Amino acid sequence: MDQRLSEDNKNFENGDYTVIRDEEEVVLGVFDKPLPFFGCGIGWFSFLLGFVCPLMWYYASFLHFIKYYHKDPRERTGLASCVAAASIFTLAALITTVTVVLLKPRPLQLTSHGVSAAG
Repeated sequence: MDQRLSEDNKNFENGDYTVIRDEEEVVLGVFDKPLPFFGCGIGWFSFLLGFVCPLMWYYASFLHFIKYYHKDPRERTGLASCVAAASIFTLAALITTVTVVLLKPRPLQLTSHGVSAAG
C-alpha cells in the first residue's frame, strides 16, 4: 500500500485537505455543473421546443450569433442546430408563401354549359 495515501487520509481526518487543481488549466472545474433545462442546455431545449413553437429556433439563433456559447462551449452544438432548423423553416415558409401567392387557384364560375375556370 502506498504510504502517501494513508498519510493523506490522516490529514483529511484531521480536517486538513488540499484542493486538487490543475495549475495550468484554471477553468478545468468550470464545466462540472450540469447544463440548465434538465441537463440538455438551452440550445437543445430550444431545438426540441421549436417543433411546438418555431420562434424558439430564432431565439436560440440569436443567442448563437451573439456568441452565447463562449460562456459554456457545451451549448454550441444545440445552438447551431437551432440555426439550421430556423434556416430550413424560413426557407420552407418562403417557398410555401411564394407558391400560394403565385399559383393562386382561379375561382370557378358557373356558365350555361357547366362549370369553367374564370379567366
